[in-house]
Amino acid sequence: MVTSQNSFGAHDTLTVGDNSYEIYRLDAVPGTEKLPYSLKVLAENLLRTEDGANITADHIQALANWDPNAQPSVEIQFTPARVIMQDFTGVPCVVDLATMREAVAALGGDPEKVNPLAPAELVIDHSVILDVFGRADAFERNVELEYQRNGERYQFLRWGQGAFDDFKVVPPGTGIVHQVNIEHLARVVFERDGVAYPDTCVGTDSHTTMENGLGVLGWGVGGIEAEAAMLGQPVSMLIPRVVGFKLTGEIQPGVTATDVVLTVTDMLRRHGVVGKFVEFYGKGVAEVPLANRATLGNMSPEFGSTCAIFPIDEETISYLRLTGRTEEQLALVEAYAKAQGMWHNPDHEPAFSEYLELDLSTVVPSIAGPKRPQDRILLSESKIAFRKDIHNYVEENHPAPETPLDEAIEESFPASDPVSLSFADDGEQDRRPSAANGSNGRPSKPVTVTSDERGEFILDHGAVAVAGITSCTNTSNPSVMIGAALLAKKAVEKGLTSKPWVKTNMAPGSQVVTDYYEKAGLWPYLDKLGFYLGGYGCTTCIGNTGPLPEEISAAVNEHDLAVTAVLSGNRNFEGRISPDVKMNYLASPPLVIAYAIAGTMDFDFESEPLGQDTDGNPVFLRDIWPTTAEIEETIASSINREMFTESYADVFKGDDRWRNLPTPEGNTFDWDDASTYVRKAPYFDGMGLEPEPVSDISGARVMALLGDSVTTDHISPAGSIKRGTPAADYLEANGVAPKDFNSLGSRRGNHEVMIRGTFANIRLQNRVLDTIGLEGTQGGYTRDFTQDGGPKEFIYNACMNYQKAGIPLVVLGGKEYGSGSSRDWAAKGTTLLGVKAVITESFERIHRSNLIGMGVIPLQFPADENAKTLGLDGTETFDISGIEVLNTGKTPETVHVTATKEDGSTVEFDAVVRIDTPGEADYYRNGGILQYVLRNMLKS
Repeated sequence: MVTSQNSFGAHDTLTVGDNSYEIYRLDAVPGTEKLPYSLKVLAENLLRTEDGANITADHIQALANWDPNAQPSVEIQFTPARVIMQDFTGVPCVVDLATMREAVAALGGDPEKVNPLAPAELVIDHSVILDVFGRADAFERNVELEYQRNGERYQFLRWGQGAFDDFKVVPPGTGIVHQVNIEHLARVVFERDGVAYPDTCVGTDSHTTMENGLGVLGWGVGGIEAEAAMLGQPVSMLIPRVVGFKLTGEIQPGVTATDVVLTVTDMLRRHGVVGKFVEFYGKGVAEVPLANRATLGNMSPEFGSTCAIFPIDEETISYLRLTGRTEEQLALVEAYAKAQGMWHNPDHEPAFSEYLELDLSTVVPSIAGPKRPQDRILLSESKIAFRKDIHNYVEENHPAPETPLDEAIEESFPASDPVSLSFADDGEQDRRPSAANGSNGRPSKPVTVTSDERGEFILDHGAVAVAGITSCTNTSNPSVMIGAALLAKKAVEKGLTSKPWVKTNMAPGSQVVTDYYEKAGLWPYLDKLGFYLGGYGCTTCIGNTGPLPEEISAAVNEHDLAVTAVLSGNRNFEGRISPDVKMNYLASPPLVIAYAIAGTMDFDFESEPLGQDTDGNPVFLRDIWPTTAEIEETIASSINREMFTESYADVFKGDDRWRNLPTPEGNTFDWDDASTYVRKAPYFDGMGLEPEPVSDISGARVMALLGDSVTTDHISPAGSIKRGTPAADYLEANGVAPKDFNSLGSRRGNHEVMIRGTFANIRLQNRVLDTIGLEGTQGGYTRDFTQDGGPKEFIYNACMNYQKAGIPLVVLGGKEYGSGSSRDWAAKGTTLLGVKAVITESFERIHRSNLIGMGVIPLQFPADENAKTLGLDGTETFDISGIEVLNTGKTPETVHVTATKEDGSTVEFDAVVRIDTPGEADYYRNGGILQYVLRNMLKS
């Protein structure tokens, strides 16, 4: 049905074979032909949804007249075609929708109106934990445990699939959401009610951008925004700057797609692309396989960009054909893209805001670590870099340095390129003295470990405790997955083995990977090295690593060893992979296997052999690294279209376990008060038809004083639940045994568990504790000023005491606050703990938006100021005035902050209000985005 006002006469018909589709032609609007591909997609979106109110002819004209050099200033309303979710973030979305149905009914409305208006698909991929590894039954045992732990959640999701229209669930054990998306769910060109238009998609996971490799415009949003999009609310955004990234040359032998993406991540982080679109162009684009495009798109959050997109071309069509899309769909994609000027023309260079270029032939093997994906290290320098970094983790006098990430600092003081690290060949120049140094010039603490299963071995600093082939970034890419398996084959044939202390993991992103491994006859070699199938899910990359073997965990913790993890993922933040592992490195799948064989990060692959062959000759990495020809030949002979069509033929049906789950019925959910997994959300409690006026903040205390690069991993509940913590105490009080705690992420449908895990990351450093001599304290602690002397207390316990006393809270942060995954619970937990404002030097895009969506005001310190320069230590009482201006319908540029110290002196400054669009102001005035949507629903 056509709803556009069609001010430009763009409505037309496109005939493709025997089919006709309604379309909105871009060439009806002069100026759109010169736009980058990504902005053409936005322009079509506005043409098709023009309503004269939220989306007007002026908005369309603003896009057509886009000035590449201008700073973003024009707000537009983008309406995504669909929403995709994973289960960690999807469960609370469905909880909120179910709760909204009840809230609508309580306010006199029709609960049936709470229904996805845009197709929504959820892939259960975040819940499998690698409890069992390195044995043939690992997959079956892990899935069995997954169902035991998550039965309540899965029953709830099955209810949602039946209760809500246009909501589908891909069951556990199928694949990783983003790989399932590019291999099956993505349409590239959408067709609905006879109208054809570009497939656009927002998702509740920041790596939704993987679909950008297919030419699908989309990015990660918080679960809060995703719920609104499902309910027909457009995503408010400013027309962005677009960075053109030109690709030339070809990847050299021995270099992987992972190496390319780590290089691009490094380049774009240095350039500064936060809040911008990145678009790849040039003749080199045609030479980039679709899987490599998807790998590049996947890492967009690590660059900091909103998206990282490739245009549609012949390679797109070839991939769609390979992965089982119908010929009718292929014909529509090609005809539509060509009709709309969205088909890649390598000879045409669109206007871009900024330009970068990479000659792919210059890329060399790399890894990234030990704690951020943009910290690239040349593989040839990896041992030197490790020997430098290890001091930060084993010596009290050498804490890990904070590295500025904000764009202004990076532009003024460019970080050194990893290529030019100024070390002597053996690392001597940068060694720091240590009493623990061994003869090789690095800190050493050898510990003998005896294991019934693994024998006797020595653990030391730098030992690789985890080697995981995991994450959508690389498991979707046949070139690196086949490369890893061929390397395993050659290693086994040479007589090499993985070290006994390495927890190995193979978690493909879809069942197709298993199919082509079997067809190529490569599984036995992976198994021989311990890389048995562990599960189809995110596993190691999101912290579902599972426990290390008891004797290894004990040795690490009793002797405070700094052991490492190597994984083929996209995130390696501190505390993320395993609570026992301090240093985490990203690497290609073949290198993951190589490090499992080496067994330590203190290793130089060029000069040190991995072991000896059966004849006693040294075996180097170069001896077992597969050639490009070997990889391509294996791909050609082992991957075909039928694998995809068969794998996805009944993708929503699930196995017997899924189909046999008892499923509740009815259009409203029957909440179980005894459930520790799924509870009715509290956001609408006491909500009226009209919002209460917003108010200034007075008498607030500082809940946390944080440094730079605090990620949503530090804030949001994730990972294991440790005994003695508030979350564990709650579960035990509700009859849950420690062995059944499961992970925090799996309990996202229960707000009681989640608020107890918010700001509880084991690596969080709250500098409020410095004021009582607890410098360097890590974990979810603060000072509780409701008690005499403000003693150290769990953050949750202190926040509950503040709430009882009626005291609001603020959080003070540094640069890049909230970077990382689009975790809605980082914002939900913040508001439920009683935080009313967050004041930082700079915000990550998604988290800033999510804070507003939960009724928390994001503020920034004045330029070149921060908590330290202002002399704030977290003991102050805060008053913030000027927020009430929002009640007039205007958004103030600044508000006045007065921080009163214990001696009565004050620090005053004007904080910048980071409510960036009128839509965000509406959300804040309503107490949050869900309240805004619900009230509008009732009014309509």
